[in-house]
Amino acid sequence: MIGVFDSGLGGLSVLAALVEALPQADFRYHADTAHVPYGNKSDAEIQRRVLVVGGELAAMGCDLLVVACNTATAAAVQALRAAHPGIPVVGVEPGIKPAAQETQSGRIAVLATESTARSSRLHKLIRDHAGGVEVHVEPCPGWATHVEMLQLDDPALAADIRSRVEPLLAAGVDRIVLGCTHYSFLAPLLRQAIGDRARLIDVADAVARQARRLAGHLPHGSGRLHLLASAHPERLHAALPRLNLGHLSARIA
Repeated sequence: MIGVFDSGLGGLSVLAALVEALPQADFRYHADTAHVPYGNKSDAEIQRRVLVVGGELAAMGCDLLVVACNTATAAAVQALRAAHPGIPVVGVEPGIKPAAQETQSGRIAVLATESTARSSRLHKLIRDHAGGVEVHVEPCPGWATHVEMLQLDDPALAADIRSRVEPLLAAGVDRIVLGCTHYSFLAPLLRQAIGDRARLIDVADAVARQARRLAGHLPHGSGRLHLLASAHPERLHAALPRLNLGHLSARIA
């Protein structure tokens, strides 16, 4: 059993990639919707929630954990690994390395929550993998909440996306890293704003490949999916078709 969790709906973008990579595995997805969003909380608050939710999944028998949240990974993945040394833990980190390797202009950008934007883990990634590359870190308050509320067609959101992306493009950025799993669901709006001037970098598939590698020794399941939420679980189920993930509904136990 593989446990996957996020503050809310964002991690479903990672779950979809995991299911495709590991179709025979059983998954438990836990949305910590009673405490969403994580992006505007302190590191201490985020760490407390990660340890609680990760601990619950471990107690349910999950033998691999995926922290499907950039903010939670930055603030608490090391604490979660220390708390469960016998369980492999996969985190989600912004794709700084592939963006820095691919850029033609020498300028990349990272769209992130407020917490991730100020995290030492993000800035270490930049130091380690983007030497000689100009990196613009753009906090995007409210974007994750729009996804949680399924307000993907809100004109105010589209306008905010344009207002944040246009200066980056004007600065010569040609790779834009999605630094929050919620932002995968904003890719259509982002592509409308970007056109062919830059390429989006999403790491969901890379996370799935790492999970598949670590899950190699685990017994196969029956391809079932259990959805859990700390508040309003019915919204989690209802969100699948709205996020173009209706194909996951057939797996729900």
